[in-house]
Amino acid sequence: MNIKNNALKNSRSVFINKKYIEVNGGKSLEGKIKISGAKNSALVLMATSILSKGQINLFNVPQITDVAIMSKILTSMGMNIKSNEDKLEINSKSILHQPQEVFTNLFHSLRASFFCIGPILARLGSANIPLPGGCSIGSRPIDEHIIALEKLGVQFKFKNNYLIAEVITPKKRLIGALIKFNCKSVGATKTLIMAASLAKGRTILKNSSQEPEIVDLANILNKMGAKVKGAGTECITIEGVESLEGCDYRVMPDRIEAGTYLIAAAMTRSKITFSSIEPKHLKEVIKKLEMCGCKFEYSDKFLKIIPNQILNSVDITTLPYPGFPTDLQAPFMALMTTANGVSTIKETVFENRMHHVKELNKMGAQISLKDNTAKVVGVKKLKASSVIGFDLRGTAALAIAGLYANGKSIIQGLEHLERGYEDFALKLKKIGAEIKHKKQN
Repeated sequence: MNIKNNALKNSRSVFINKKYIEVNGGKSLEGKIKISGAKNSALVLMATSILSKGQINLFNVPQITDVAIMSKILTSMGMNIKSNEDKLEINSKSILHQPQEVFTNLFHSLRASFFCIGPILARLGSANIPLPGGCSIGSRPIDEHIIALEKLGVQFKFKNNYLIAEVITPKKRLIGALIKFNCKSVGATKTLIMAASLAKGRTILKNSSQEPEIVDLANILNKMGAKVKGAGTECITIEGVESLEGCDYRVMPDRIEAGTYLIAAAMTRSKITFSSIEPKHLKEVIKKLEMCGCKFEYSDKFLKIIPNQILNSVDITTLPYPGFPTDLQAPFMALMTTANGVSTIKETVFENRMHHVKELNKMGAQISLKDNTAKVVGVKKLKASSVIGFDLRGTAALAIAGLYANGKSIIQGLEHLERGYEDFALKLKKIGAEIKHKKQN
């Protein structure tokens, strides 16, 4: 607990003299927003390229800092990457067994960097990587990854914050196995699908996560020549193949970005139309917004939200997909601060994901917190304030609150926001928001 508190204390000092968001709120918005490619899919698809000795061309890749960091990680491994707007050309014909020194610092700054371990072990037979970083939103153990990879024939050692892994089977090739995860782990499911794609024999994954990003991963692997079945269900079967080829692939739309902007539209009571969106990935979010008093219009290519001026309080409990996503807990809490009545918001996925509560209360919200459950009493108005975002989604939630509050709000923590949202301020500005990025001297 002391470590987490110190991390938060240090975070505050880091934000001083950094970039921030300035929002002049209290205005109704109107227009269209195009949803970018999914952050949580693109990073894994980039790691997947390690498995191929050909070229992977990814389209609809969001231009965010996490993608830039992953590109540097792959480049430090000897891979060649070219970028052109939303396209990445990744050539992994040659990979260094000993990555460049920059590899270590990059790994520490990006949680998704750990997705490289499965492909590295499958292709090279050994891996020596630092433990990953990312947002401070609670414990995100890698135990499930390690236990499952051990069943494929990997031996692990920990030394000086490094994970030293080696395939100890004959010919240093992973061997398929039956694996039942102790809990639904999105990361472990993705890691094992990638690793098992080049393993000898069949791998069966039970109690797998069912997120759309896992389906996206299976789709690109199958296009590369893998044999993955059952993605999107709790039981996934992978028949290992000898090699994988290059391919062209388009990253799925970002359901978390879409959900964030849907909530922003509800927050400002604005009619907004969305393109490049997959409503089927947002069923639980749309259901909760409908319960609040929002209406929706659908077509083949668009989704339009029409909020009531008075919204009702709705309870949510975060759960693995297809439940309400933990990544939208903070934005939805911001929305509930302005709803009529009292709502209960329970976080069950991460135990340390309520940093935004204190900051929302600075803006006039009435939120009380006990453990990982927040009681939110709706208020008629929020007040503009200077607040700090401590993680990606919490910062987005504060920006959304700033859109509703009358007056000028300052939201520090822009570096978090840029990790996962492409052109956040620009997209909102195009529909009438007074929002801009600034930098303190």
